[in-house]
Parts: sequence; structure tokens; C-alpha cells
Amino acid sequence: MVTLDTSHLEKQLEELQLIKFSLLPGEILLFLDHCKVWDDLLETYSSRNENLEEVLPQVTFQVSLESWNVWFEITFPKTYAGFNNLDDAGRGRSNVSIKGEDITRAEQEEWANLVKEKLTEIGETEYPFYQLLSLHLLPLLHEKAESTDSTASPEDDLSPDLQVDDNVYQSHRSHPDSSTTSQSQKYHALFVSHHLVSPKKRRSLQGWSSSLHIFGFAKLGYPGVIYVQGAKEDVEEFVENVKGMQWLALRLRFLEALVDETKKKGTGVKEEGRLEGWKEFQKVGEVMEEMRRIGRESYVVEMGIGSAGSSTG
Repeated sequence: MVTLDTSHLEKQLEELQLIKFSLLPGEILLFLDHCKVWDDLLETYSSRNENLEEVLPQVTFQVSLESWNVWFEITFPKTYAGFNNLDDAGRGRSNVSIKGEDITRAEQEEWANLVKEKLTEIGETEYPFYQLLSLHLLPLLHEKAESTDSTASPEDDLSPDLQVDDNVYQSHRSHPDSSTTSQSQKYHALFVSHHLVSPKKRRSLQGWSSSLHIFGFAKLGYPGVIYVQGAKEDVEEFVENVKGMQWLALRLRFLEALVDETKKKGTGVKEEGRLEGWKEFQKVGEVMEEMRRIGRESYVVEMGIGSAGSSTG
């Protein structure tokens, strides 16, 4: 156990939360067994009112793919707080190692050199390991997994490119019946970004929701969350507008047809609340409450945003 300065702890939790929220389907974040308390702490971080715990094991976590046997293991020293990632000798203060079931020493060295190179490129930024994973290592891991999987089906080959300019549309596990397809078919979309603070961007989102006649909300601060629903063509135009803003680590989690949950569950099911207008939230718990109100909580829970049953705190 180590005693963490509260500011260091908050910074580490903030970066871990950003990493967790940025993961796409098929990407996994796991804490090592001796760090399981961090899992609980991260789960409740956004809604905690009391002082953060200060005596914790130094956090070590793994980020990997469900379909691949190579993963990244990262350790944050107790004094790590983003930004100043390099010591006086230019060495990284946080340890990133590459592990796998069949990985060779040469492959490990190749990955290690890549990590060093990308961290140098990233430089003195606020969340270096969030950027390292979401913009560099995970996309490359997807490419590596694809290139060595000769038996992959066409669907398996649609690995996401995580660069801001080329977000791919991720499908939710539920798919609409073909009979619902029409020009007026309802669609919805979910974005996660590094942050959403800019008044200009907030005004743009509000303006687009009004001009395109779509409904939704934005969660402000770190991380940013944007959810919208409306006619297919309008939602697609909104998505293109948002992607065109190109802010840091913007990721489209899904763009898809909206399933009528009431019809899917059958008769006798209470109709869920309606999404109306454009709203702004400050906390993840408020996002969960709104999605629960309209019967779509699973969409954000499955994406790693909040947890079932969470509240605004």
C-alpha cells in the first residue's frame, strides 16, 4: 500500500476514467488482482462527495482486445499526475510493458520502442497515457490482430480506426427488424470525447439540434458525452458536423437505427419517457438517469459509461 497525495489520486482517476470511457466494443480494461480496489474507486469516482481514499496499492492495469492475446500493462507511480511524464533523464515515470501468450522478445522490443516513440511525440500533455492508448496503441493492436488472423470473416475485419478523422460506426448488440427500415426511420448516435467545455462547441451542438429537429443532450466537462436521436438523415448530418469539429480524441461509439424497446418487449410494457429538446448535464450520473428514464440505460452501460443503477450522487 502507498499513500497518495489527493491531487495525484484525482488526476490518476481522471485519466483512468478517460481511458475507460474511450474503449470501443471488444477493448478491455482490467486492474491486476492486487489493484481491484481501484475498480470500485473508479466506478464511483464521478459521483463521490466524500474525500477520496488516500491509502491504495499503486495502480497497475491492463488494456487489451477480447480477440487477441497481446496486451499492454501500465503502472502509475504514486506521484504520477499527468503532464510531467518524463524525469530529468528523459525516462518515462510510468511503466508501460507489453505482454502476451506467444509474444517473442523481438516483438516486445518492437512494441517498447514504439511506446517510447509515441510518448515522445505526445510530449508534455495532460493525459499522455489516454492519448497513447486511444490514438496509437489500440489502433495498432487492432491492425496487428487483423493481419495475423487469416480466418477472419468480413465482419471481423471491420476493426475500428481510432483516429479522429476516420471514426467508424459501431453497432449496438441489438439490431432492428428489417421491416422498420424506411426513409423516416429513427436513428441515434453516441459520441465520447476527451472533454466538452468550449462555449462555441456547446452553442454549435444546440444550434444543430434545433435546425435538424433532433433531440439529445451533452455531458459537459471531462469526459464529454453527446447523445442524439432523430430521423436517419438528420442524425447522420449531425454526426458529420460533430466529426468536423475535430476536438481531442473524439470517438463515435455508435450510429444506428433506434429500436422501439416497447414493441420489442411486447404488450403490457410501460412506455418509456420521451427524449425532448436539448439538455446539458454536468455528471455521468445525470446521463445515466436520463438514459434510464427513456429506457436506454443499456446503451451507455455497455459502452463503459457509468453503471447500472448509478445515480446523480
